[in-house]
Amino acid sequence: MNRKIHTAIAVVATALVTSGCVSTGTFEKMQAGKNEDISTLQQQKGYLEKQKLAVEQDNATLRQQIATCDRQNTSMQEQVGFLEQQRAVLLAARKQHQEQYDALVKDLSKEVEKGQLQVRQYKDMLTVDLAEQIFFDSGRATLKPGGKKVLKKVGDALKGYQDKIIRVVGYTDNVPVAKSLQGKFPTNWELSVARATNVVRFLQDVGVSPERMVASGRGEYDPVASNETPEGRQKNRRIEITLIDQSLANEMQKSTH
Repeated sequence: MNRKIHTAIAVVATALVTSGCVSTGTFEKMQAGKNEDISTLQQQKGYLEKQKLAVEQDNATLRQQIATCDRQNTSMQEQVGFLEQQRAVLLAARKQHQEQYDALVKDLSKEVEKGQLQVRQYKDMLTVDLAEQIFFDSGRATLKPGGKKVLKKVGDALKGYQDKIIRVVGYTDNVPVAKSLQGKFPTNWELSVARATNVVRFLQDVGVSPERMVASGRGEYDPVASNETPEGRQKNRRIEITLIDQSLANEMQKSTH
């Protein structure tokens, strides 16, 4: 193109010079001016080409960003959907646990009113606290007749929770076992374990599946009140029967290995 412009200018200039319309000096000035105009246009063209390239690069970057945003949006929607599903599951589980708690309290309402036991709910677990004096004589692990009557009703209530693991734990205060009984129970450890085991065996006898039950003892080492007062020691002497979801029990078992 530049070559064509130069050729056209030369032809026109030659014609003008030949015809005598312009002088040689004037022609050279005209040619210099045209050359300057051509140079300016070339610079502007180069600048516009650079701008075009920059815009194309910006467009490519924007397209990539849009694609990334689309992927992120899709991922976020999937996460929202997953979280909503989890929320629905948790709400359903919470409702089920509340219904189970209400049913257990209803089944054992008379015993609760008499202070023979207490029903507690914590997260995914239900716990029945049995008052020790109703079930065992001091320093003994044999179930008392009155305790058996209450415990049978507890067992009947527990039969309906086939999806639960039943953990029975014995607790004592910090008073040492009487010397006359230390031959059988050297410490509160042995006494608490024996009590829990006898509760489990009785529950099995009244129809609770033994595969679902675990017996253990904590002795004096997990008090819920001060051992400095008779009232506190009485609260610490207890049997806890806890219903645990099978999935939670499996996780707890894994964490101990």
